[in-house]
Amino acid sequence: MNDVLQSLFQLFESSPVLVAAYDGFDRLRYANEAFRSSYFIEPEETPFWPDLMRRNHYAKRGTVIRAADFEEWLLSTQSRRGKVGFRAFETDLFDGRWLWMTETVREDGWMLCIATDVTDLKASTREVRQDRDLAIKASYTDELTGVANRRFVTARIEDLLQGQVTDQSPSPGCLCVLDIDHFKRINDQFGHHNGDLVLKDFAKRIHRLVRRTDCFGRVGGEEFVLTLPATSLEQARLIVERMLVGVRKSRPLKDRPDFRYTFSVGVAAAQPGDTAISFFSRADRALYRAKLAGRDQIHMDDASSDRPWQIG
Repeated sequence: MNDVLQSLFQLFESSPVLVAAYDGFDRLRYANEAFRSSYFIEPEETPFWPDLMRRNHYAKRGTVIRAADFEEWLLSTQSRRGKVGFRAFETDLFDGRWLWMTETVREDGWMLCIATDVTDLKASTREVRQDRDLAIKASYTDELTGVANRRFVTARIEDLLQGQVTDQSPSPGCLCVLDIDHFKRINDQFGHHNGDLVLKDFAKRIHRLVRRTDCFGRVGGEEFVLTLPATSLEQARLIVERMLVGVRKSRPLKDRPDFRYTFSVGVAAAQPGDTAISFFSRADRALYRAKLAGRDQIHMDDASSDRPWQIG
């Protein structure tokens, strides 16, 4: 077996095809020579994907990013990156090459990226295909905050409910509904522009704490949804508690340094027979109880029991 693995490694290293593997935290764990040279990575480096993209963008190398605000592009892209099992798209590099890239994601979050040089293929229709990809991306993105929108998040809820159940992960996962406290009062007192700044700040702060296997998006107004695949209720509580603390520390309005805000969360664990609607409804009811209890807190769905899922 070791000889086989060594042969595969040598094939990857000598191949012109770009090959890379990222772990569940989006840290690069392997890249062949073709990938390292295209993205300017030293042999022993293991950068996180956003850090790699950021440094190459500002050095004007690697992938060409056509966005007025790189950080907004990064947030938007990360909100969908690695959330589906497979995707394929075209991208171009500063050196003039065009790549056809595929991303294959395992349930534990590990991602295999393979890119092939397609510079000489159908050059006349490249921009049309890239415009198509951008349109698809826009259809899954919340315009104001840059995170995933209701359409994309709903699909990920369906994916979660169809997830595999194992001895190590006895439930497909949890769903959280998050709502900014007293948001109407914020809009009325400080104006809709500042209200939008609060929404953007909230999206960025929560997204920083989201694992790549999770999906966070805005479903309307001040309401957001977070899917946590293969996550227990207790694990979900710990994740969301960190988010509550992070938002409490935020001071998003530069002209009002004393302004702060909070949010409330309802959490539900998937149950046998759940649909996306019933799953969301239970998390939403838990959110309502968190609001009634005083806001700025988590409420776990009372109906989320430890009833086992059938394994196998």
